Amino acid sequence: MVRKNYKLKKTISVKQFIQEFGENFSQHTKDRLMELEIRCVLTRKDDPNRLDLKHVEHTKYKCAENEDSKQTEKEYAFAQFIVSEDIVYFSEKCRETNDVMQNEIVDKIYNSLSSEGIITYEDVNAKKIDESNIDFVIDSILSACPDVSQRYISIVKDMLSRSNNKF
Repeated sequence: MVRKNYKLKKTISVKQFIQEFGENFSQHTKDRLMELEIRCVLTRKDDPNRLDLKHVEHTKYKCAENEDSKQTEKEYAFAQFIVSEDIVYFSEKCRETNDVMQNEIVDKIYNSLSSEGIITYEDVNAKKIDESNIDFVIDSILSACPDVSQRYISIVKDMLSRSNNKF
């Protein structure tokens, strides 16, 4: 019988991702991952080592019509990272649901990565991210993932200023 971990955080920041998994990541890899911090969050289901990268504002985009012939809106997943034995991998596909669809950048990144360092993790293929390809991976994600809105920046600034005030 599998026990469910109710304490598992389902949504984490990139900084939390690095704190949780990045002890053995190179400093360059950590720095490049942190470039995603302002725009992205990571979400996971029951598996703590398999995380989908999404925009912090969870912006919805029109997508193909569903079986009811109605236009629907979904948010993009820009990557799925799998961490195994202190190594981060880029997954061949992201989890797609009624609310989430995979951005086309995922296929472009995955197909461009070297075939060395491939793992299969719960029926999902993933390729190793290392010093030789981290720049390409992060630059590609940043090219597809939109900037945050001015409204979001204002909200965050307001929250930070409130947290610095003494009550």
